[in-house]
Amino acid sequence: MNVLDCVDLRKHFAVGKGAMLHAVDDVSFAIGEGESVGLVGESGCGKSTLVRLIARMLDPTGGDIVYRGRNIGFIPARKFAETRFRPKIQMVFQDPTDSLNPRHTAFDAIAEPVRRLGSTGELSLRVEQAARQVGLPPELLPRFPHQLSGGQKARVGIARAIVMTPDLLVLDEPTAALDVSVQATILKLLAELRANLGMSYLFVSHDLNVVRMLCDRVIVMYLGRIVEQGPARELFRRPAHPYTRALVKAIPAIGGRPGEREVLAGEPRSPINPDPNVCRFHGRCPQQQDRCRTEAPKLREVRPAVLAACHFA
Repeated sequence: MNVLDCVDLRKHFAVGKGAMLHAVDDVSFAIGEGESVGLVGESGCGKSTLVRLIARMLDPTGGDIVYRGRNIGFIPARKFAETRFRPKIQMVFQDPTDSLNPRHTAFDAIAEPVRRLGSTGELSLRVEQAARQVGLPPELLPRFPHQLSGGQKARVGIARAIVMTPDLLVLDEPTAALDVSVQATILKLLAELRANLGMSYLFVSHDLNVVRMLCDRVIVMYLGRIVEQGPARELFRRPAHPYTRALVKAIPAIGGRPGEREVLAGEPRSPINPDPNVCRFHGRCPQQQDRCRTEAPKLREVRPAVLAACHFA
């Protein structure tokens, strides 16, 4: 049984009279036991909306969010914290500074989920154990966020997320706000935690090198839809969708790769009331043909374990 299954998940926002912004549109994927799945795509593609749906911070417009065989998508986000599922799906936010209350010590920040969701009988022991698991020295627990470095604050955020021993950790660009020198340390920590605790990850990042290092499988989103998903090694070696190919070719490499970078022409189509019969990538795709304007491609298997939404993949 998978830890998570998303089936035809949708989130639309009303932006005016009769106008709907399709932030997430008919998204389906699964996360297996102990699996790390990367989620990539340009800004505005729907990644952040999708992870907030999965973390049950937003209510879906339609579709199912299934945790270990139980549909949790119908539970209102405002009531989800009251259910037994809340401790099992936790989130690590992008900016550790913004996600920590400046009036709370590191101890209080880590203890907050325990006080809110669990038993406080062994509060100190649970907080100290979580701090130890993320490499946070006990002498730092009484400190406030402004007394901690960026890397230490990131460790506090991760400890807060794992203190309730979740099954699924949703990581929304957890290293984006950190210095490059600190990023590698935090990524190594996340890899060790996954190996030691057996958690599953949904890892969101703009940095494809990070995704390649940390993830077993990758999901690529474009304008609210999945355009490709498959094993990380296969996706980076031989991308099936032209959008994925452009992303992979844009990855910086030591010494550069002159002549290989693929620049996409034009601007993304509007996500407001999109035409269901037109490919979302039409207008930017180097492979587009007349069929792409009249028939939106469906996500289909184009190679073993590789799915792509392209007529010509």
